[in-house]
Amino acid sequence: MPADTIRIATRRSPLALWQAEHVRSLLQAAHPALQIDLLPLATEADRRTDVALSRLGGKGLFIKELEQALERGEAELAVHSMKDVPISLPDGLVLALVLARADARDALISPRHRTFEALPENARVGTSSLRRQCQLKRARPDLQIELLRGNVGTRLRRVDEGEFAATLLAVAGLERLGLEARIDSRLSPEVCLPAVGQGVIGIECRDDPALLELLAPLAHADSAGCIRAERALAARLGGSCQLPVAGYATLQHGELHLRGLIGHPDGSTLLREAARGPVSRAEVLGWELGERLLDAGGRRVLAALGLKEGRIRPHQPLLDTRHAA
Repeated sequence: MPADTIRIATRRSPLALWQAEHVRSLLQAAHPALQIDLLPLATEADRRTDVALSRLGGKGLFIKELEQALERGEAELAVHSMKDVPISLPDGLVLALVLARADARDALISPRHRTFEALPENARVGTSSLRRQCQLKRARPDLQIELLRGNVGTRLRRVDEGEFAATLLAVAGLERLGLEARIDSRLSPEVCLPAVGQGVIGIECRDDPALLELLAPLAHADSAGCIRAERALAARLGGSCQLPVAGYATLQHGELHLRGLIGHPDGSTLLREAARGPVSRAEVLGWELGERLLDAGGRRVLAALGLKEGRIRPHQPLLDTRHAA
């Protein structure tokens, strides 16, 4: 293909297409002569919305077809929601960079009740996220948590039709789709700690120095530091979609603040820990915080679920930093 053309692999959902278009506009601004085409693809996770991700095999199913397009040379880039990206990537592929983080919080959608506290006893709440389920059940054991998957529009419609009293969606996704008015309340991290990478758009590509240099102007260093810490935390905890795990890092006066959570899906166990330190130690902070969560009872949770902790640090960098801005 011509050297002045870049193809971006993306899922076909409205949110995924918005994200890919956003990356295209940023690249176009940095390289006006570059031709940039989108390659929309259907993924298995998009096709199988009737089954929980934990049963399908994990969030990697959201990006598998996109990675295969990179490996076959059908696309140069793949654009992802970072919360959908597994810790381990196929050989030869790297996370080139992340963009500036949007609002990482979860939004409550409940037109009839408006706030989490106002949900009636035994209310039906739809979600496919074990992370959200665990935290909701811990705070409100009475709630009936049931599977709700599909794109943003599908989930909003099913709540509007009264099938569920409420659902939780990422604030960032709703804002990007122009649906901010649908947010009834934003849940604080103390109520519902966000997923690792939530609110962040990432770009994956082949490990090609020329391509990485081309992408460098889009890199956001502060968000990258936070993502490196969060992904190291997830790596230490095993990175399984069958385990409720949350991790959220922020930068305050140049210092990294990281909060982590591990729990049982039914909410019977929920463990929280926090750490702080320099951004230069992001991966170390994440790994050590994961160790503290395991020591605090996380290993018992893993054993109860038949899962294993992450014993070996990933052989690939959690985020490429060779051309970080």
